[in-house]
Amino acid sequence: MVQLKNAAEIELIRESALLVSQTLAELASILKPGITTLALNQRAEEFILDQKAVPSFKNYKGYPFATCISVNDAVVHGFPTNKEIREGDLVSIDVGVYKNGFHGDSAYTFGVAPIADEHKLLMQVTRTSLLLGIDKAHVGNRVGDISFAIQDFAELKHHLGVVRELVGHGLGRQLHEDPQVPNFGKKGTGPKLKEGMVIAIEPMINLGTKDVFYDEDGWTVRTKDSKFSAHYEHTICIKKGKADVLSNFDQIMLNEKSNSHLVGDY
Repeated sequence: MVQLKNAAEIELIRESALLVSQTLAELASILKPGITTLALNQRAEEFILDQKAVPSFKNYKGYPFATCISVNDAVVHGFPTNKEIREGDLVSIDVGVYKNGFHGDSAYTFGVAPIADEHKLLMQVTRTSLLLGIDKAHVGNRVGDISFAIQDFAELKHHLGVVRELVGHGLGRQLHEDPQVPNFGKKGTGPKLKEGMVIAIEPMINLGTKDVFYDEDGWTVRTKDSKFSAHYEHTICIKKGKADVLSNFDQIMLNEKSNSHLVGDY
C-alpha cells in the first residue's frame, strides 16, 4: 500500500535525502586512483554518524556495509573491498540515510579519469534518463510514464541495456515501500501518481546487454557480458505540475569538477 506523506514528513525525508547528497559530495572530494572502496565506505559511515544519523543500508536484510559501491561491470549492491580504484573505472556509489524516523536514498556514478568515450556516454545517457523520468513524475501521470521515459531514451534511442530485475521504489519510514518504479514500461500503465507520494527513481543502465547475474557474495549484481554499468538515483516527491526533488546533485558535481581525478557526466 502506498503511504502518502504530509508536508512535515516530506521535510524530514528531504533532510535525510540531502544528507545522502552531502555524503556523496564528501566522497567525490576524496575519490581517486589508489583509494579502496572499503575506505570510501568507512568515510561515508563516519560522515553519516557525525550528522547524528545512521546508514540505512547497514544490516538491512543482512547487508554488512554502510554503502553499496559498484565498480565497472557491477550494476548495484557492490560490496566495498580492499581492491584499489584505478584509472578508467566507473564507480557507482549508492547511499541511504535514516534520520528522524525517515530514510533518504540517492546514487551517483563517478568516472575516474581518463575514461573511455563510450563510458562517458553511458554516464550521460543514464543521468539524462533519470531527469527525463523525473519530468514525468507528477500528479495525473502513472508510474509507467516514468518507466517509459527512461526506457525510451536509454534503450530505444541509445541502444543501451535497461536492467529489468531491479527497480526504483517508494520510501519514507521504510527504506523500500510501494510502489515499485521500473525503468522500463508502457505509458499510462501502473499506479497513479498522487500528491504526497515519495519515490526513488534510479535507472540502472548497461553499456551492453540488459541481462545481469548475482555474484558469489549473494549481493553484487553484475552485467552478464562484463560491460560497464551506470546508476543514478534521486529521491523525489510527487506534486502537481512538477516533482519536488528532495536529493541534490549540485555539490556532488562541484566537488567532482574540482577533483582532477574525476570526469563528470556533463
